[in-house]
Amino acid sequence: MHATDIDEIEFYRVLQESHARVLLIGRMAMILRGLPVATNDYDFWLHADDVEKLNAALASLEHYPNCSPSDARQRGRYVLENGEHLDVMIARAATTQLGETLRFEDAWLRREQIELAPGVAIAIPSLEDHIRTKQWGLRAKDIGDIQLLQTLATERKP
Repeated sequence: MHATDIDEIEFYRVLQESHARVLLIGRMAMILRGLPVATNDYDFWLHADDVEKLNAALASLEHYPNCSPSDARQRGRYVLENGEHLDVMIARAATTQLGETLRFEDAWLRREQIELAPGVAIAIPSLEDHIRTKQWGLRAKDIGDIQLLQTLATERKP
């Protein structure tokens, strides 16, 4: 199975019904913002207390973790697999390459909900926090993504 084979509405419905505090980050969140990027990757930032909730919910779609919840918490990340990888970060905070720390709790409070279908939505970071998540790595593609997100932020200003 490839990421493009996922029934996205059902996938996001399962995520929503899990009640796990999970943010879709990365390029898939950019696509939901309407930005012209391509990816098949799903990257999530999950509250550390909700690993079991997310794992149980995605097991119903036959996505299974590559390690135990305690190992995932210790590592700060893990993968849910079923032919494709769903990368899950569970750090309570992360620091950008510019030295700015973003706490999950703060990003969660500022999150945006993107409605994908009636009654189905996914949480993504606020635009400013989305930019910060891209500053964690500052790879060449991250810099291009930051520029796109900053352009979107400029267009949103009244």
